Order: sequence, then C-alpha cells, then structure tokens
Amino acid sequence: MGTHKSLEHRSHRLAPETLDGIRQFDTCTIANAIERFRVRLRNEGYTQPGLRCLTGGSPRLLGFAATCRIRSSDPPVNGNAYLDRTDWWGSIGQLPIPRIAVIQDLEAEYGSGSTVGEVHAAILKAFHCAGVITNGAVRDIPGVSRMQFPMFARTAAVSHAYTHLVDYGEPVEIFGLQVRSGDLLYADCHGVISIPHDIAEKLPAAALEIRMQGQRIIDVCQSSDFTPERLLEAIKSNS
Repeated sequence: MGTHKSLEHRSHRLAPETLDGIRQFDTCTIANAIERFRVRLRNEGYTQPGLRCLTGGSPRLLGFAATCRIRSSDPPVNGNAYLDRTDWWGSIGQLPIPRIAVIQDLEAEYGSGSTVGEVHAAILKAFHCAGVITNGAVRDIPGVSRMQFPMFARTAAVSHAYTHLVDYGEPVEIFGLQVRSGDLLYADCHGVISIPHDIAEKLPAAALEIRMQGQRIIDVCQSSDFTPERLLEAIKSNS
C-alpha cells in the first residue's frame, strides 16, 4: 500500500470575513468574478458535470482540500480498511480550517465500494472537515445527512467493499478538476470550483458588482414597461 510523500502546503489562512463573503454567492457568480482577474482560462478550475450532493438540500461547502486516493475493488497488500490509516489524520490537522476531504477513487468507473459512510464522516467532521468531495460513491446517506455533513459524489453504494487508502497529500482529480492539498475549494449544487489564493480576498467585492449588474438586466426584463431599448441600455451600462 502506498503512503504519502512530503506534504507540500500551498494553503494560507484567510480571514473569516473573506470566507463568509465568498459564501454569500453561488459558484457561478464566483466563477464570473474569477474571470475578471485573468488568472486562468475560462474552461479551467472547476468540475465537469455529473457531481451531485447526495445528502440533499443545496449546501455551500467552502474549505481547504485534504486530499487522498483510494481503491476499492481488491484487498490492500497490507492492512484493512482505511480506518486503519491513522497517519492521514496528522496531514489533515496541518491544514487551515475549514477543511474539505477530497477523495479520488482510482477505480471510480468500475469499482463498487463506497469511499465514505457514516463512521468515516464522523471522523472527518471531528477533524474539522466541513464535508467531502469524491469522484466515487458514498453510503449511509440518511445518517450522514443528519450530521449536516455534505457529501458530493458520483453515486451511492451499498458496501465499502475493499476500500483502502493508497496515499494522501498528493494531487487528485475529481471530475476533471485537478486538486492539490491545501487548495481552496467551493462547492454547491452546480459543482466545485477552485479559488486561487492570491485573489480570494478580492472576490466578494467583484462578485457583488457582478450580481448587481445582472440584477439590473433582470429587473428590466421583468418590469411592466419592458422595451428592447431599455434592455439594450441596461446591457450597455454593464460594459
């Protein structure tokens, strides 16, 4: 069974006011705000369609990524389930709070095991993880829902099968999104977006401006005296 190599911390602490400011907007608005800073291409930095919050509702999950990779189809060479791998706990504890467990199932396309259930969710929550994001399956959905621990996953599974930890602290890929340990992630009903640390503090103000610009157009479209001319004027005012 593999272990983690030297953990490269890329995260830095952000003021609670910055995190709260980001949470006021959905991932779509944050994506638009990131575009303004031209720090990456517009088709990068977010998950492709298919990821769902299986625990229900429309939660907004923001935190620093605690990464690991697992397999579930075959037994590990040594050890049992990844409950045995308590060495991962130290790695999680080095990250700023809030944290998100980000688990790549290396066999997600053909494996049958769950990556997280009620017991694992309780452990991760005790280590200040606000939720989990995985390309694999999860289970014990009613119990985890009662914990208020969002699980973003591909699907649900009955059994954990032979799920075991391969390594942790290494880069992972979730629905096309490359994630490194310490990345700041934001998830909601639309998917997951990675937030560049260098511009995180500037995003709430940019997102607010974008929201106000969009609302002006919506207000014109929904007004009783709508005209194409007024709509064009509203659009031009946002240019």
